[in-house]
Amino acid sequence: MRIDLISIFPDYFAPLQLSLVGKAISTGLVEVGVHDLRDWTHDRHRSVDDTPYGGGAGMVMKPEPWGEAMDALVPDGGPTPILVVPTPAGQPFRQALAAELAEADWLMFACGRYEGIDARVMEHARTRLVVREVSLGDYVLNGGEVAALAIIEAVVRLLPGVVGNPESLVEESHGADLDGLLEYPVYTKPASWRGLEVPPVLLSGHHGEVTKWRAEQAHRITAERRPDLLKGPELGNV
Repeated sequence: MRIDLISIFPDYFAPLQLSLVGKAISTGLVEVGVHDLRDWTHDRHRSVDDTPYGGGAGMVMKPEPWGEAMDALVPDGGPTPILVVPTPAGQPFRQALAAELAEADWLMFACGRYEGIDARVMEHARTRLVVREVSLGDYVLNGGEVAALAIIEAVVRLLPGVVGNPESLVEESHGADLDGLLEYPVYTKPASWRGLEVPPVLLSGHHGEVTKWRAEQAHRITAERRPDLLKGPELGNV
């Protein structure tokens, strides 16, 4: 997979060299290109923003640098990426979307700042690219870089060869083995710690009972924390 990132803060993406994503880059499973949007400006101040038409607070990112950046990185007639645009106005980022993006050969991230990117940039991009505007949640960040890092980590860990034990990808929150529920509590040695004990069922060696307990715990935790994830009228969602 190739990943390109366009930002006015390219140093923000140094953490991509760490952990499993960094290993995927070093082994060639993932190729990353980080690009400074200001490289496509032409004034002495390297300006990327201006005041909004119609008035209002804040500044809006200008279309010209974005247009030139995309023209340079995605020439006409060649392969095209999926353009991922982190924005609080986008579709919610879910595990299913992470899995969808993990099937792509090339992702490009447009990391906006200020009050956002001039809307004509995405309107024009849609004439030749698949554009996915994506929100991490119902809150606002200073820019798209943090969201891009989170999305990349969620996507890259799904690529074959990145996670050592592929079974761990389905036995986790939102994974296939849990029917999209939140993960059950997990424990390790010692069996007793500061007066707190590991549930006896996990020490029993009875795999059927362990599986049953984990399913019950997953439903309990999901009902308490994310009832919107439960399916079926008997679980509170139709």
